[in-house]
Order: sequence, then C-alpha cells, then structure tokens
Amino acid sequence: TEVTISKSFWLGKTEVTQAQWVSLMGGNPSYFKRRDLPVESVNWHDAMAFCEKLTQREREAGRLPEGYEYSLPTEAQWEYACRAGTTTRFSFGDNDRRSGAYGWYSGNSSDRTHPVGQKLENPWGLHDMHGNVEEWCRDWFGNYQGGTVTDPAGHDSGRLRVLRGGRWNSDAWDCRSANRSGSWPDFTTLRFIGFRVALVPVSL
Repeated sequence: TEVTISKSFWLGKTEVTQAQWVSLMGGNPSYFKRRDLPVESVNWHDAMAFCEKLTQREREAGRLPEGYEYSLPTEAQWEYACRAGTTTRFSFGDNDRRSGAYGWYSGNSSDRTHPVGQKLENPWGLHDMHGNVEEWCRDWFGNYQGGTVTDPAGHDSGRLRVLRGGRWNSDAWDCRSANRSGSWPDFTTLRFIGFRVALVPVSL
C-alpha cells in the first residue's frame, strides 16, 4: 500500500512516561514503576482517555493550536514518523545488529522497560520507536487495503486495535518499522504496551 500523508501532525518525542501519566490521570497502573519509565499496562481506552484529558487541559490553558487535538496516531502516521524519510527495514538501516543502539528489545532489555530517551533518536529526533514498549495506534487492526491511499485511518470496525514499535521482549526483527500487531482494546494486564501522543487535525 502506498500512503500519502497530506495533513500536518506532531508526534511525541518519547513514549508517555509514568510521571506524565500520574500528573494528568492520578494513580500509576504500571508493573515496572519509576517516573521516567514508559507508562504500561494501559489499555487502548485508557490511552485515549489520557489524550482527551490532555486536549481539554491544553485547550483551556490556550496552548492548543486552532483545529488540533491530542490523540493516538493513526498507524500510517506512526510508521511515517518511525521511518523518518527512510525506506529501510529500520530507521537506521537494514542491519538488525545495530538495534541495541536504538532500542530496548529481548537482546538487551533484561526483561523489563527502561527510561525513555536513552537510546539514539531516529532522523527526526524521535526516541524508542524500535522497542521498549509497543504503542497503541488509533486504528482497528486489519489487512491493508492496497493501492494508493491518502491519510488512511484504518477500518471502520474490528476486534483488535493496532500496536506498533516492538517491545522489550521482542526479537530485533519484530522492532522494524513495518512490523505490526494487534490487541484487544480493553486488555490492561500487558506490561509491554504503552503509547505516545500525537497532535492531529480535529477533522482527521
């Protein structure tokens, strides 16, 4: 599927941390607890609730650009940002032996999450796109439609929501830019799933 992204959006430099979660939502649901670790054990609805509350706070404070809101990225937006202009398997090339410099995966994580932003950034300055925790996207999980599409937002319905980015217990290959999986949107016990926020057009 050839995708065109026609509308400007912004994506969080790192995954949402536990400190950021607690400051907005209160209690910490994470299994691995530390302020600078990514928040995890949050389901898709939790992540969307965080985005909605962040939108409300920033709008009331006058810090939100007109016509924009915080949300989860679409799968297409996430991959576009992960690739950062590259066409290789990873944003750093095709060789997964370099994965340890860019992300936390089964080969270097010691079976746990790690503080965000410790590994090298991709060409657009984004950290942890190739591991640490998998990240919720807004879309329902399903087959790509094929052909040429503009600003796709996924299927209209489904059972699973899209996950992207690999995780601390993934093989390096499963942290590549194109890798995708899905999970039930109400699962809360998965200590390898988190999210990052996107600032997107309201009409998307």
